[in-house]
Amino acid sequence: MTSKYDAIVIGAGIVGASCAAELHRAGLRVLAVDAFKVGCGTTGGSMGHVLVMDDSEAQLNMTSMSRNIWNNLAESHSAEIEYNPCGTIWIAADDEEMEAVHSKADNYGKHGIAVQVLDQEGLYSLEPNLRPGLLGGLRIIDDCVIYPPYSSRLFLEPIELRENCRAVQVLDHQVILEDGTKLQGEYIVNACGAAAPDLTPELPIQPRKGHLVITDRYPDFCRHQLVELGYLKSALKMEKESVAFNIQPRLSGQFLVGSSREFAGWDDGINHSILQRMLARACSYMPKLRELLAIRSWTGFRPASPDKMPFIGRWPKVKGLYIAAGHEGLGITNSTGTARLLADEILGRTPSIDPDPFRAARILE
Repeated sequence: MTSKYDAIVIGAGIVGASCAAELHRAGLRVLAVDAFKVGCGTTGGSMGHVLVMDDSEAQLNMTSMSRNIWNNLAESHSAEIEYNPCGTIWIAADDEEMEAVHSKADNYGKHGIAVQVLDQEGLYSLEPNLRPGLLGGLRIIDDCVIYPPYSSRLFLEPIELRENCRAVQVLDHQVILEDGTKLQGEYIVNACGAAAPDLTPELPIQPRKGHLVITDRYPDFCRHQLVELGYLKSALKMEKESVAFNIQPRLSGQFLVGSSREFAGWDDGINHSILQRMLARACSYMPKLRELLAIRSWTGFRPASPDKMPFIGRWPKVKGLYIAAGHEGLGITNSTGTARLLADEILGRTPSIDPDPFRAARILE
Protein backbone atom coordinates (compact mmCIF):
# COMPACT_ATOMS: atom_id res chain seq x y z
CA MET A 1 0.00 0.00 0.00
CA THR A 2 1.32 3.47 -0.92
CA SER A 3 1.12 6.22 1.72
CA LYS A 4 0.12 9.62 0.32
CA TYR A 5 1.22 13.06 1.48
CA ASP A 6 1.06 16.59 0.18
CA ALA A 7 4.81 16.94 0.66
CA ILE A 8 7.66 14.58 1.52
CA VAL A 9 10.92 16.15 2.70
CA ILE A 10 13.96 13.88 2.46
CA GLY A 11 16.57 14.93 4.99
CA ALA A 12 15.88 16.10 8.54
CA GLY A 13 18.87 18.33 9.03
CA ILE A 14 18.33 22.05 9.55
CA VAL A 15 17.47 22.76 5.89
CA GLY A 16 15.01 19.88 5.53
CA ALA A 17 13.45 20.58 8.92
CA SER A 18 12.96 24.24 8.01
CA CYS A 19 11.36 23.31 4.68
CA ALA A 20 9.05 20.81 6.35
CA ALA A 21 7.98 23.38 8.95
CA GLU A 22 7.30 26.08 6.36
CA LEU A 23 5.14 23.75 4.26
CA HIS A 24 3.31 22.52 7.35
CA ARG A 25 2.52 26.10 8.38
CA ALA A 26 1.01 26.59 4.94
CA GLY A 27 -1.46 23.78 5.65
CA LEU A 28 0.16 20.89 3.78
CA ARG A 29 0.29 17.34 5.15
CA VAL A 30 4.06 16.82 5.42
CA LEU A 31 6.24 13.78 6.06
CA ALA A 32 9.95 14.17 6.90
CA VAL A 33 12.26 11.18 6.47
CA ASP A 34 15.92 10.83 7.36
CA ALA A 35 18.41 8.01 6.92
CA PHE A 36 19.68 8.58 10.46
CA LYS A 37 18.49 10.76 13.36
CA VAL A 38 17.30 14.35 13.18
CA GLY A 39 20.19 16.78 12.92
CA CYS A 40 22.97 14.23 13.39
CA GLY A 41 24.71 14.77 10.04
CA THR A 42 26.14 18.07 8.83
CA THR A 43 23.73 19.93 11.10
CA GLY A 44 25.00 18.19 14.22
CA GLY A 45 28.63 18.78 13.30
CA SER A 46 28.34 22.45 12.47
CA MET A 47 28.77 25.81 14.11
CA GLY A 48 25.49 27.58 14.76
CA HIS A 49 26.25 30.98 13.31
CA VAL A 50 23.44 33.03 11.81
CA LEU A 51 25.01 35.94 9.99
CA VAL A 52 24.50 38.36 7.14
CA MET A 53 27.11 38.15 4.39
CA ASP A 54 27.54 40.27 1.28
CA ASP A 55 29.79 38.43 -1.15
CA SER A 56 27.03 39.09 -3.70
CA GLU A 57 23.71 40.92 -3.78
CA ALA A 58 21.89 37.59 -3.88
CA GLN A 59 23.78 36.29 -0.86
CA LEU A 60 23.11 39.45 1.11
CA ASN A 61 19.38 39.28 0.32
CA MET A 62 19.18 35.62 1.33
CA THR A 63 21.22 35.88 4.52
CA SER A 64 19.43 39.05 5.60
CA MET A 65 15.99 37.50 5.12
CA SER A 66 17.07 34.30 6.83
CA ARG A 67 18.59 36.08 9.82
CA ASN A 68 15.40 38.12 10.27
CA ILE A 69 13.38 34.90 10.40
CA TRP A 70 15.73 33.44 13.01
CA ASN A 71 15.61 36.57 15.17
CA ASN A 72 11.81 36.63 14.96
CA LEU A 73 11.69 32.95 15.95
CA ALA A 74 13.84 33.70 18.99
CA GLU A 75 11.16 36.03 20.35
CA SER A 76 9.07 32.97 21.26
CA HIS A 77 11.60 30.10 21.22
CA SER A 78 14.84 31.57 22.54
CA ALA A 79 15.49 28.81 25.07
CA GLU A 80 14.58 25.96 22.71
CA ILE A 81 17.11 27.02 20.08
CA GLU A 82 19.77 28.22 22.58
CA TYR A 83 19.65 31.68 21.03
CA ASN A 84 22.69 33.85 21.68
CA PRO A 85 22.48 37.40 20.20
CA CYS A 86 26.25 37.86 20.41
CA GLY A 87 26.81 39.55 17.04
CA THR A 88 29.80 39.03 14.75
CA ILE A 89 33.06 40.93 14.50
CA TRP A 90 35.02 40.63 11.26
CA ILE A 91 38.62 41.35 12.24
CA ALA A 92 40.96 43.50 10.15
CA ALA A 93 44.62 42.60 10.52
CA ASP A 94 46.11 45.07 8.02
CA ASP A 95 45.35 48.19 5.99
CA GLU A 96 43.86 46.22 3.09
CA GLU A 97 41.44 44.46 5.41
CA MET A 98 40.57 47.75 7.13
CA GLU A 99 39.64 49.14 3.73
CA ALA A 100 37.39 46.11 3.29
CA VAL A 101 35.77 46.93 6.65
CA HIS A 102 34.76 50.38 5.44
CA SER A 103 33.59 49.06 2.07
CA LYS A 104 31.47 46.37 3.69
CA ALA A 105 30.07 48.86 6.22
CA ASP A 106 28.91 51.08 3.37
CA ASN A 107 27.27 48.17 1.58
CA TYR A 108 25.56 46.88 4.70
CA GLY A 109 24.35 50.38 5.53
CA LYS A 110 22.74 50.76 2.11
CA HIS A 111 20.71 47.62 2.85
CA GLY A 112 19.65 48.66 6.31
CA ILE A 113 21.92 46.21 8.15
CA ALA A 114 23.04 47.56 11.54
CA VAL A 115 26.84 47.62 11.77
CA GLN A 116 29.57 49.37 13.73
CA VAL A 117 33.02 50.15 12.39
CA LEU A 118 35.56 49.48 15.12
CA ASP A 119 38.92 51.20 15.30
CA GLN A 120 41.76 49.62 17.23
CA GLU A 121 40.60 50.96 20.58
CA GLY A 122 37.01 49.92 19.96
CA LEU A 123 38.03 46.39 18.96
CA TYR A 124 40.08 45.76 22.09
CA SER A 125 37.45 47.27 24.37
CA LEU A 126 35.06 44.56 23.16
CA GLU A 127 37.53 41.67 22.78
CA PRO A 128 40.63 42.22 24.95
CA ASN A 129 41.99 38.70 24.40
CA LEU A 130 42.82 39.35 20.76
CA ARG A 131 46.52 39.68 19.94
CA PRO A 132 48.06 43.16 19.94
CA GLY A 133 48.45 45.04 16.68
CA LEU A 134 45.13 44.34 14.94
CA LEU A 135 43.72 47.44 13.28
CA GLY A 136 39.99 47.17 13.89
CA GLY A 137 36.94 45.35 12.67
CA LEU A 138 33.34 45.41 11.56
CA ARG A 139 30.70 44.49 14.12
CA ILE A 140 27.48 43.07 12.68
CA ILE A 141 25.17 43.86 15.55
CA ASP A 142 22.17 41.59 14.99
CA ASP A 143 23.99 38.39 14.03
CA CYS A 144 23.39 35.53 16.43
CA VAL A 145 24.24 31.94 17.32
CA ILE A 146 21.75 29.08 17.70
CA TYR A 147 22.10 25.37 18.43
CA PRO A 148 21.24 23.60 15.16
CA PRO A 149 20.17 20.11 16.38
CA TYR A 150 17.68 21.57 18.87
CA SER A 151 16.37 23.92 16.19
CA SER A 152 15.79 21.03 13.80
CA ARG A 153 13.84 19.17 16.48
CA LEU A 154 11.76 22.26 17.20
CA PHE A 155 10.85 22.68 13.52
CA LEU A 156 9.78 19.04 13.25
CA GLU A 157 7.71 18.83 16.45
CA PRO A 158 4.31 19.07 14.70
CA ILE A 159 5.33 17.00 11.67
CA GLU A 160 5.17 13.27 10.98
CA LEU A 161 8.74 12.00 11.09
CA ARG A 162 10.46 8.76 10.13
CA GLU A 163 14.04 8.47 11.37
CA ASN A 164 16.49 5.71 10.39
CA CYS A 165 14.53 5.55 7.16
CA ARG A 166 16.64 5.77 4.00
CA ALA A 167 15.19 6.99 0.72
CA VAL A 168 16.92 5.25 -2.19
CA GLN A 169 15.05 6.56 -5.23
CA VAL A 170 12.83 9.45 -6.27
CA LEU A 171 10.40 8.96 -9.15
CA ASP A 172 7.58 11.17 -10.41
CA HIS A 173 5.67 12.12 -7.24
CA GLN A 174 7.08 9.07 -5.46
CA VAL A 175 9.79 8.16 -2.96
CA ILE A 176 11.09 4.60 -2.65
CA LEU A 177 12.53 3.61 0.72
CA GLU A 178 15.29 1.08 1.34
CA ASP A 179 12.79 -1.47 2.66
CA GLY A 180 10.72 -1.19 -0.52
CA THR A 181 8.03 1.10 0.92
CA LYS A 182 6.56 3.52 -1.61
CA LEU A 183 5.51 7.00 -0.53
CA GLN A 184 3.38 9.22 -2.73
CA GLY A 185 3.80 13.00 -2.59
CA GLU A 186 2.54 15.88 -4.68
CA TYR A 187 5.76 17.67 -3.75
CA ILE A 188 9.05 15.96 -2.88
CA VAL A 189 12.01 17.90 -1.49
CA ASN A 190 15.57 16.61 -1.71
CA ALA A 191 17.22 18.28 1.29
CA CYS A 192 20.00 15.74 1.81
CA GLY A 193 22.89 18.20 1.91
CA ALA A 194 26.15 16.79 0.62
CA ALA A 195 24.39 13.47 -0.05
CA ALA A 196 21.75 15.07 -2.30
CA PRO A 197 23.42 13.67 -5.48
CA ASP A 198 22.64 10.14 -4.23
CA LEU A 199 19.02 10.84 -5.19
CA THR A 200 19.62 13.49 -7.86
CA PRO A 201 22.90 12.52 -9.56
CA GLU A 202 23.09 15.60 -11.79
CA LEU A 203 23.57 17.90 -8.80
CA PRO A 204 27.24 19.01 -8.70
CA ILE A 205 27.47 19.02 -4.90
CA GLN A 206 30.62 17.80 -3.16
CA PRO A 207 31.31 17.12 0.53
CA ARG A 208 33.77 19.70 1.86
CA LYS A 209 35.15 18.54 5.19
CA GLY A 210 35.64 20.87 8.11
CA HIS A 211 37.13 20.46 11.60
CA LEU A 212 35.84 21.96 14.84
CA VAL A 213 37.16 22.00 18.39
CA ILE A 214 35.11 22.73 21.51
CA THR A 215 36.64 24.03 24.73
CA ASP A 216 35.75 23.65 28.37
CA ARG A 217 33.76 26.47 30.01
CA TYR A 218 35.46 29.88 30.17
CA PRO A 219 32.81 32.59 30.64
CA ASP A 220 33.61 35.98 29.06
CA PHE A 221 36.79 34.83 27.33
CA CYS A 222 35.16 35.85 24.05
CA ARG A 223 31.92 37.83 23.73
CA HIS A 224 31.23 37.85 19.98
CA GLN A 225 31.59 35.48 17.14
CA LEU A 226 35.03 36.47 15.82
CA VAL A 227 36.08 35.87 12.24
CA GLU A 228 39.14 37.02 10.37
CA LEU A 229 38.42 38.81 7.13
CA GLY A 230 40.75 36.30 5.51
CA TYR A 231 38.02 33.71 6.15
CA LEU A 232 36.19 35.01 3.10
CA LYS A 233 39.17 34.22 0.89
CA SER A 234 39.41 30.63 2.16
CA ALA A 235 35.66 30.08 1.95
CA LEU A 236 35.35 31.29 -1.63
CA LYS A 237 38.38 29.53 -3.11
CA MET A 238 37.83 25.91 -4.07
CA GLU A 239 41.29 24.90 -2.88
CA LYS A 240 41.92 21.39 -1.59
CA GLU A 241 42.79 22.66 1.90
CA SER A 242 42.47 25.97 3.76
CA VAL A 243 42.16 27.26 7.32
CA ALA A 244 40.97 30.51 8.90
CA PHE A 245 40.31 31.92 12.35
CA ASN A 246 36.73 31.64 13.58
CA ILE A 247 35.63 31.35 17.22
CA GLN A 248 32.07 31.20 18.47
CA PRO A 249 30.75 31.61 22.03
CA ARG A 250 28.11 29.20 23.34
CA LEU A 251 25.60 29.93 26.07
CA SER A 252 27.25 27.16 28.09
CA GLY A 253 30.43 29.25 28.41
CA GLN A 254 32.22 26.96 25.97
CA PHE A 255 33.71 28.02 22.64
CA LEU A 256 33.75 26.45 19.21
CA VAL A 257 37.02 27.00 17.35
CA GLY A 258 37.33 26.70 13.58
CA SER A 259 37.60 26.65 10.74
CA SER A 260 39.03 24.42 8.05
CA ARG A 261 37.98 23.41 4.55
CA GLU A 262 39.16 20.29 2.80
CA PHE A 263 38.09 18.17 -0.16
CA ALA A 264 38.64 14.62 1.05
CA GLY A 265 35.63 12.74 -0.26
CA TRP A 266 33.66 11.14 2.57
CA ASP A 267 36.71 10.49 4.77
CA ASP A 268 35.51 11.73 8.17
CA GLY A 269 38.76 11.06 10.02
CA ILE A 270 40.65 13.82 11.79
CA ASN A 271 43.36 15.28 9.57
CA HIS A 272 45.86 16.12 12.31
CA SER A 273 47.96 18.28 10.01
CA ILE A 274 45.11 20.57 9.04
CA LEU A 275 43.72 20.53 12.58
CA GLN A 276 47.04 21.77 13.92
CA ARG A 277 47.18 24.46 11.24
CA MET A 278 43.65 25.55 12.16
CA LEU A 279 44.46 25.76 15.88
CA ALA A 280 47.73 27.56 15.21
CA ARG A 281 45.80 30.09 13.14
CA ALA A 282 43.30 30.58 15.95
CA CYS A 283 46.07 31.02 18.53
CA SER A 284 47.78 33.56 16.30
CA TYR A 285 44.68 35.76 16.71
CA MET A 286 43.95 34.87 20.35
CA PRO A 287 47.20 33.72 21.99
CA LYS A 288 45.48 32.95 25.31
CA LEU A 289 43.58 30.14 23.57
CA ARG A 290 46.69 28.05 24.28
CA GLU A 291 45.75 28.19 27.98
CA LEU A 292 42.23 26.81 27.43
CA LEU A 293 41.35 23.13 27.68
CA ALA A 294 39.98 21.61 24.47
CA ILE A 295 37.67 18.70 25.27
CA ARG A 296 36.70 17.38 21.84
CA SER A 297 37.34 17.71 18.11
CA TRP A 298 35.33 16.36 15.18
CA THR A 299 34.66 16.75 11.48
CA GLY A 300 31.60 17.45 9.36
CA PHE A 301 30.79 17.88 5.68
CA ARG A 302 29.64 21.10 4.05
CA PRO A 303 27.62 20.59 0.83
CA ALA A 304 29.66 22.64 -1.66
CA SER A 305 28.33 23.81 -5.03
CA PRO A 306 30.55 25.06 -7.89
CA ASP A 307 29.21 28.64 -7.85
CA LYS A 308 28.96 28.85 -4.01
CA MET A 309 25.16 29.21 -4.25
CA PRO A 310 22.56 26.73 -3.01
CA PHE A 311 20.14 24.94 -5.30
CA ILE A 312 16.56 25.84 -4.38
CA GLY A 313 13.43 25.03 -6.32
CA ARG A 314 11.82 22.77 -8.88
CA TRP A 315 13.85 20.03 -10.57
CA PRO A 316 12.23 19.63 -14.01
CA LYS A 317 13.61 16.15 -14.76
CA VAL A 318 11.37 14.51 -12.13
CA LYS A 319 7.73 15.50 -11.69
CA GLY A 320 7.01 16.98 -8.30
CA LEU A 321 10.69 17.08 -7.22
CA TYR A 322 12.24 20.16 -5.61
CA ILE A 323 15.81 20.70 -4.39
CA ALA A 324 17.02 22.44 -1.23
CA ALA A 325 20.74 21.67 -1.00
CA GLY A 326 24.26 22.95 -1.67
CA HIS A 327 24.55 25.64 1.02
CA GLU A 328 28.24 25.05 1.87
CA GLY A 329 28.98 26.90 5.14
CA LEU A 330 25.74 28.89 5.24
CA GLY A 331 23.24 26.09 5.71
CA ILE A 332 22.37 27.06 9.28
CA THR A 333 21.85 30.72 8.43
CA ASN A 334 20.03 30.15 5.14
CA SER A 335 17.85 27.21 6.18
CA THR A 336 14.94 29.49 7.07
CA GLY A 337 15.25 31.62 3.94
CA THR A 338 15.55 28.49 1.79
CA ALA A 339 12.31 27.18 3.28
CA ARG A 340 10.58 30.48 2.58
CA LEU A 341 11.72 30.57 -1.06
CA LEU A 342 10.83 26.92 -1.61
CA ALA A 343 7.35 27.36 -0.18
CA ASP A 344 6.87 30.52 -2.24
CA GLU A 345 7.48 28.51 -5.41
CA ILE A 346 5.43 25.46 -4.41
CA LEU A 347 2.46 27.52 -3.25
CA GLY A 348 2.58 30.11 -6.03
CA ARG A 349 3.31 32.98 -3.65
CA THR A 350 5.15 36.13 -4.62
CA PRO A 351 8.82 35.37 -3.86
CA SER A 352 10.20 36.95 -0.72
CA ILE A 353 13.42 37.82 -2.61
CA ASP A 354 14.61 37.29 -6.17
CA PRO A 355 14.83 33.48 -6.48
CA ASP A 356 16.63 33.39 -9.83
CA PRO A 357 20.25 33.15 -8.53
CA PHE A 358 19.28 30.08 -6.49
CA ARG A 359 17.20 28.17 -9.05
CA ALA A 360 17.98 24.48 -8.90
CA ALA A 361 17.48 24.05 -12.63
CA ARG A 362 20.24 26.53 -13.51
CA ILE A 363 22.71 23.67 -13.57
CA LEU A 364 20.78 22.03 -16.42
CA GLU A 365 20.92 25.06 -18.70
